[in-house]
Amino acid sequence: MSRSATNHACSECGHQVPQWLGRCPGCGAWGTLAPEFVPGGGANARGGSGRRTPVVLPARRPRPLREVQAVEAGRLSTGIGELDRVLGGGLVPGSLVLLGGSPGIGKSTLTNMVLGNLAGSGHGTLYVSGEESAEQVRLRAERLDFDPAHPTNPALEVPILAETDLDAVLAILVEHAPRACVIDSVQTLRSAEQGGSPGAVGQVREVTGRIMEVAKEHQIAVVLVGHVTKDGGLAGPRVLEHLVDCVLQFEGERERPYRELRALKNRFGSTNEAGLFEMRQGGLVEVLDASARFLAEATHAPGSVILAAMEGSRPLLVEVQALVSQSELEQPRRVVSGFDRSRLAMILAILHRHGGVSTAGADVFVNVVGGVRVEEPGCDLAVALAVASAARGVAIASGLSGGAQSATRACFGELGLTGELRWVGHPERRLAEAVKHGLADTIAPAGSGPGSCEAATLREALALTLAREAAGRRQRIAA
Repeated sequence: MSRSATNHACSECGHQVPQWLGRCPGCGAWGTLAPEFVPGGGANARGGSGRRTPVVLPARRPRPLREVQAVEAGRLSTGIGELDRVLGGGLVPGSLVLLGGSPGIGKSTLTNMVLGNLAGSGHGTLYVSGEESAEQVRLRAERLDFDPAHPTNPALEVPILAETDLDAVLAILVEHAPRACVIDSVQTLRSAEQGGSPGAVGQVREVTGRIMEVAKEHQIAVVLVGHVTKDGGLAGPRVLEHLVDCVLQFEGERERPYRELRALKNRFGSTNEAGLFEMRQGGLVEVLDASARFLAEATHAPGSVILAAMEGSRPLLVEVQALVSQSELEQPRRVVSGFDRSRLAMILAILHRHGGVSTAGADVFVNVVGGVRVEEPGCDLAVALAVASAARGVAIASGLSGGAQSATRACFGELGLTGELRWVGHPERRLAEAVKHGLADTIAPAGSGPGSCEAATLREALALTLAREAAGRRQRIAA
């Protein structure tokens, strides 16, 4: 008689071992192996001798790629331009999209708006809720603002199924065959064929695999809402990200209105795109000119620098602020928001060695204003100039093309360990965005093109900004 077997699966990589170990042999993580009950997984499941019966599969002949007929899949427009651009043009029928983000960041609001737009366009939709009741989802849908051309709120026309049993959900999907479906969340569904509680490694893998089969067979675009860990990564085994076609990360700070949508994986588009939203009472609103929003709040104080960054293929001007204060601790603090903390340590070392600006014995705080997270190397120069400006108490300012005084100065560039300023991608788009908003004399690496104030090293960049402003400050004091 077949009986259940107990395996241990890693919550990070999905690697399975027959017994518990402190460290996963697959990824090397500690304390990630959890028990997983597999019905009928004992020796009797393979036969009395414990050997598998060989299965003869039909032979397939490999063929050249030129003989493969590539069919262009028609996409479903979500009605949200920022989301469509991140997806690569819209939802692809039969695809699985995994949407992750912190609790309360706006994942459910975004999916409600997507289904509402699709329902308003005449497409069949379905909302599967495993965490909230149907009444709770309706209350959120009533708050959403849509196009006034719709006589009624289209989000209220979306069918909803509050269910956690996977078999029941799949039966409804096969019966109704909607064009798009949202499952919120995948960690709440449970398969009766798999042991363990909902959200376990085996359950998440089984649930996603069966949903994928139904979605591919019936050409349903499925959006899976996923939980995140305390580190901000997607919860569940890494195989979950390999099963789906697209992985989207919704980021932002709950106390701030701005939200950023990034594509970590996309089989049908680029992973270099990012969308920016603003959370309002009526839902998420696309931010089409984010640079103007951030520049309007820029300050004239020391420690403020404008960074000409790139979010995918779109240039973005954001303010980087730094504060350097004498520390009362034996080990000074390094606090960062919206930037890599380990990269800050490298920039401070370069600034000390090649720029003559020491922060030893001082607390350093760096913040990318607006809740935006910058991960590209082109922000090195902005962080270095902001810290140097704060340490010396001198504001960085430059003249506009019209002769007026700007709030601060724009810059971009990657710093090398020997103090050189290295070229970064898309300098022409960064410079054009700065000129568009009235910022001239942008500090940039050599070879960035016309319209920039080029510097080959960090020391030259400091001389172009702080030295001139410090000299003007001394002249005003003397006068």
